Amino acid sequence: MKILFAANRFPYPPYRGDKLKIYNLAKRLCKQHELHLLTFLEERSDLDHLPALDGIFKHIHLVTHPKLKSYFNVIKGLLSKTPLQVSYFASGKMKRKVEKLIATEHYDAIHVQHLRMAQYFAHHKEVPRILDLPDAYSLYWKRRMDATTGLQRRFNILEYNRVKGYEHILNHFDLTLVCSREDKSWLETQQQINNVAILPNGVDTSLYHTEAHNYNNNRTILFTGNMDYAPNVDAVQYFAQDILPKILEQHPNVQFVIAGQRRVDAVKALASNKIIVTGFVKDLKEWYQEAAIVVAPLRFGAGTQNKVLEAMAMAVPVVSMNVGFQGLNIDSGDGVILAVDTDRFAQACNKLLSDTALRKQVGEAGREVIMAQFDWDVVAARLEFYFQQVCRKG
Repeated sequence: MKILFAANRFPYPPYRGDKLKIYNLAKRLCKQHELHLLTFLEERSDLDHLPALDGIFKHIHLVTHPKLKSYFNVIKGLLSKTPLQVSYFASGKMKRKVEKLIATEHYDAIHVQHLRMAQYFAHHKEVPRILDLPDAYSLYWKRRMDATTGLQRRFNILEYNRVKGYEHILNHFDLTLVCSREDKSWLETQQQINNVAILPNGVDTSLYHTEAHNYNNNRTILFTGNMDYAPNVDAVQYFAQDILPKILEQHPNVQFVIAGQRRVDAVKALASNKIIVTGFVKDLKEWYQEAAIVVAPLRFGAGTQNKVLEAMAMAVPVVSMNVGFQGLNIDSGDGVILAVDTDRFAQACNKLLSDTALRKQVGEAGREVIMAQFDWDVVAARLEFYFQQVCRKG
């Protein structure tokens, strides 16, 4: 098949989030299909990474979109009912480029990444289109709204209402993909979206693997992620202020490591003799190998969390709240222990830190789940099946 991948951001380097997913899917699908890439060029430095994508995409189409233009779009968007993140990526150049490519390239199918790109493809029914979302955005914004107060809550209410109204654009696509049954159920029951299927996030098990994790390590608690992402910022603040003190009462030698790029000041301020804030880490494997447990104390968000999948692939036990757990479709203990409040979260961490055999049991169970369900090869094969499905219907 000849497939266009439309991404809201240049998908390299594939360290976290959206870039990680599209890069790994395309890297596998290009072996059997002709792939083209269409994306925004926000930073001229992205051009340095074009050689890394040459063997994956036959053609790469870039549309310049300066950040100053994006900020102006957001200011204009304040007066509209369009979600601000959609306004941020509004571009007449992109609209014209999409129309030209569809008219001349005769794609068999189009993979549209993110709600932000839906505006360019929703009404091009002449070609089969799959919209691939990291989560149900209205669910994400509802949780963010419920977790905040004051002016921040007022802003989150406005954006939640914008997303809730805009999300019906999903019904214009042949298929909408989300990461978990929770997201799928929300869109179907709360938003009346009728074309939803599941495509989980994945893990590169050739990169994140371990011959034998050292379960004798019991001093490092690890959190990973982009540290300018609001759910992550809230999670590490919550853990440091409310949960870590309860752990230190029983395990005074423990250190909490926050490993991730783009640290905001609120995260930097957490650094202390018991909390390490690393900043960007090129190879997170070293921290996973050092970790006794990985924590995911996210109080809002949706979808499947890469931090949880990577830890499971490395056979490191995870303690998680509902966000980060529900998208996995597993039972508590199969790599991840579910803890729904502050006291239970601290208790679960303390129990793991005190029991080497339990850490090994939970960690190895997680590795088995990853190999069966979340390896990128498995995920890419499922996406290929979805392409075949929408092309047959088309």
